[in-house]
Amino acid sequence: MLTLADVFEALTGIRRESASQNFCEAVIDSRQAKAGSLFVALPGERVDGHLFVGDALRNGSTAALIDRDLPGEQMADLPVLDLRPGALVEDDAIHAEKFCIRVENSLTALQTVAGFYRRKMPARVIGITGSVGKSTTKELTSEVLAEKYRTLKNVGNLNNEIGLPLTLLNLRPEHERAVLEMGFYVPGEIEFLCSLAQPAVGVITNIGTVHAERAGSQEMIARGKAELVQSLPADGVAILNYDDPWVRPMAEKTQARVFYYGLDPAADLWADEVESQGLEGIRFQLHSGSETFHLHIPLIGQHSVHTALRAASVGLAEGLSWGQIIEGLRRPHAQLRLVTVRAKNGALILDDSYNASPESTMAAMNLLRELDGHRVLVLGDMLELGPYERQGHEMVGARAAEVADRLIAVGERARMIARSAMQAGMPAEKISWVADVPDALALLTAELTEQDLVLVKGSHGLRMDRIVAALGGTE
Repeated sequence: MLTLADVFEALTGIRRESASQNFCEAVIDSRQAKAGSLFVALPGERVDGHLFVGDALRNGSTAALIDRDLPGEQMADLPVLDLRPGALVEDDAIHAEKFCIRVENSLTALQTVAGFYRRKMPARVIGITGSVGKSTTKELTSEVLAEKYRTLKNVGNLNNEIGLPLTLLNLRPEHERAVLEMGFYVPGEIEFLCSLAQPAVGVITNIGTVHAERAGSQEMIARGKAELVQSLPADGVAILNYDDPWVRPMAEKTQARVFYYGLDPAADLWADEVESQGLEGIRFQLHSGSETFHLHIPLIGQHSVHTALRAASVGLAEGLSWGQIIEGLRRPHAQLRLVTVRAKNGALILDDSYNASPESTMAAMNLLRELDGHRVLVLGDMLELGPYERQGHEMVGARAAEVADRLIAVGERARMIARSAMQAGMPAEKISWVADVPDALALLTAELTEQDLVLVKGSHGLRMDRIVAALGGTE
């Protein structure tokens, strides 16, 4: 586990073996602090972590990483270990029960320490990126690899310049594999994350329009995602989606061995005869060379076959037997972020409210189409689409007209979904537009029956999860 001596060496180039304190983990939320943790004080969008150093230390943290003076007289006597260039290190601070570590920039220091620590750990890293399906691929890949290896993965969505370093600091010598989701907002970000994590295997799911507002065009998004395969070593493996015209050409950008997956027989690992079993999962045939396997796995929706292909591809790259791969794919708790919730009145809610892009919304609607019942779509704004905003919302609206019996569009941008659905032939009386979540909830509360199947989806900023919580009685 991380030691204070590691922090010394990472930030100063000098190792102080007398700095023997161990840190069980690093946290950025004082409420998550526990005995032996290192609290990293980061300035946030709304609050500054330096305001909560005292809380973190009281909750058990041994030390706090800071880059400015602490507010409040109550911190005046706290020993400070100053690791800024040219600073004099006081031994008293090293051996204090509770202390602060002063650096020039706490985020940069966190990243530097995480990169240093990762290089000491033996785990082979699998990096995963793409526009849609990263988290599900991470979860299922971890299940597969766990059949043979001690495996670490990102928790939740800790996939950015803060979350990934925090995950790296959870590595232990006994970990043999680490499955790390890598998020992307701007060019250069994945390259930087790779410099910390040093992946040997890279998986690209697909290239969509999510984050186009910040990243630019779809071409720029593809370039950003390709940074993963460009960062792989010559003895690594790039696992690419053969079915995605933006991903397939990435083979030319990597020195690693390329392994294709998809629904095309030209791929190295491919699937056909995909059949949805509704909420019971999917059936399909898996083909690898001359071998064919008939599988039934607990992932929902035909689009989930690509998730299974990615996880199986990593399993093959990492030396698992087909028996181990299939056992990992069949684990019942390896599931999509989408979950089902029974409303108080008996309606079945498909909760996919965490986030939304045109691609993920189309996939979720295709799942709804596979189920029997009176289909209700509750679709919110899709944010950060940039120049694809109109095109994305209109595409979703046109598909909604083909899939749903009832549409409730939530938010200003969702007006485009409603308008497009009407233009595609959905009766006007079956379409409602509302400004916000409370208005949507009022409509649903008045209308829902036990025969309804309700898909709830929208960008995280709209907090569409409040609809699910209210209807399910978990508020």
